[in-house]
Amino acid sequence: MVILDYGSGNLRSAERAVQRAGADVEVTADPHAALEADGLVVPGVGAFSACMEGLLSVSGEKIIGKRLAGGRPVLGICVVMQILFERGVEHGEEAAGTGEWPGTVDRLEAEILPHMGWNTVRAPEDSQLFAGLDADTRFYFVHSYAARTWELDSGLAGQQPKVTWAHHGQDFVAAVENGPLWATQFHPEKSGDAGAHLLRNWLGTL
Repeated sequence: MVILDYGSGNLRSAERAVQRAGADVEVTADPHAALEADGLVVPGVGAFSACMEGLLSVSGEKIIGKRLAGGRPVLGICVVMQILFERGVEHGEEAAGTGEWPGTVDRLEAEILPHMGWNTVRAPEDSQLFAGLDADTRFYFVHSYAARTWELDSGLAGQQPKVTWAHHGQDFVAAVENGPLWATQFHPEKSGDAGAHLLRNWLGTL
């Protein structure tokens, strides 16, 4: 299992969480290791454009693309879920994402931002990521921007994408299961037992 090191600030917390979930973990920027690993975790914090710049600096977008082309699992966390979309708009400026999914990430319309703290999600009944978790399970969010619509009808590997939603001022995409590409807007590594359960679910698919 590899956690991609591209300068993100929360690599070690992600490493500890994946280890807690039962996996052997290597944190590295080495493209060969990232391509060959059973699973690749790409965590992120901060702004959309800065996260994208960091990913580009290690050719992370190519690593993700090559893994997905070969059906090899990738899990994106927080801002990395956002940069999987075509574009992000922050402070009126648009930045390009990796374009794995169509759509735009922009500012939530809510009275209080950032959306910081614990919140429930609405997962599809056939979700593998949230299997075994109650509907009132809470996960830890820290963000002001999100994808507020889902535009992709047919997913990777010919599978219908499974989209999980949450609400803060308005509905937004909280998680996606799209063939080998899964992602969460919340932080599993900061979500205690619920996050550990979710990571074990993902590891169980590898």
